[in-house]
Amino acid sequence: MKLGFVSAILDQSSYEEMMDIASGMGFQCMEVACWPQGKAERRYAGVSHIDAERVLEDDAYAAHILDYAKEKKVQISSLAYYPNTMDGNLEKRAAAVEHLKNLIKASAKLGVNMVTTFIGRDQTKTVEENLELVKEVWPPIIALAEECGVKVAIENCPMLFGPDQWPGGQNLMTTPAIWKKVFEILPSKNLGINYDPSHFVWQMIDYIKPIYEFKDKIFHVHYKDIKLYPDRLNQVGIMAYPLDFMSPKLPGLGDVDWGRYVSALTDIGYDGYTCIEVEDKAFEGSQEKVLDSLRLSKRYMEQFVI
Repeated sequence: MKLGFVSAILDQSSYEEMMDIASGMGFQCMEVACWPQGKAERRYAGVSHIDAERVLEDDAYAAHILDYAKEKKVQISSLAYYPNTMDGNLEKRAAAVEHLKNLIKASAKLGVNMVTTFIGRDQTKTVEENLELVKEVWPPIIALAEECGVKVAIENCPMLFGPDQWPGGQNLMTTPAIWKKVFEILPSKNLGINYDPSHFVWQMIDYIKPIYEFKDKIFHVHYKDIKLYPDRLNQVGIMAYPLDFMSPKLPGLGDVDWGRYVSALTDIGYDGYTCIEVEDKAFEGSQEKVLDSLRLSKRYMEQFVI
């Protein structure tokens, strides 16, 4: 397994500066944020270290991206973009799908051949209605991915944290039961999972068992921790906004048993990319705190991943 991190945390850095930091710290890979230029609608979104549209239009720029990564000895694990491709707002939906398709083509051109994303969800509709939306929105996306030889890895984050995403959240592929239904609708070898155990912790789901059940569908892995606060949960219950009873933490500072998690990955023979995702508010506010979060996370995860 190769150890890296999600580049969105370095939102003030250029591609070159981000790669310099990764290389200087000894990371082996990077999940590179590739949002549309100048668009940010939420925390950790809107970051663009690689301009996908420019990759498609400018061969010299594409070559520079690859040459710089090679010079720094840091591999690009995937091009990352986490929008809502099934947004109830049709204009937003169309824009998200268009950029995702460009990202798939850019990933192929760069030889990365991996895109990490969400499947999306109309948060006002039921699970059943959203499964029908999958049939409408996603077949052309997957057909393009197959044509380009690109794997699409869907993160299992519900995107349900506060009132803006209430009641259904903005990402459908949140549980093993729904994964099965989506994979039945889209039976493609190019569609899989970007596995993040933290989202299962606060949903009260076993985060180890699905590793074995979906071993052939795990394309990419995240390391982010979650801390549950039982006293708060006892006050608000599981129907509350999730941030009322939990918070994202650095690996090792929450409730995930990382030894068991990585052990299960080794059991299934996973030897791909694994990326630390930093969303810990205790490490925000300055560049030095952000860099500290990466140093601490790397030091902790190196117990399990060399």
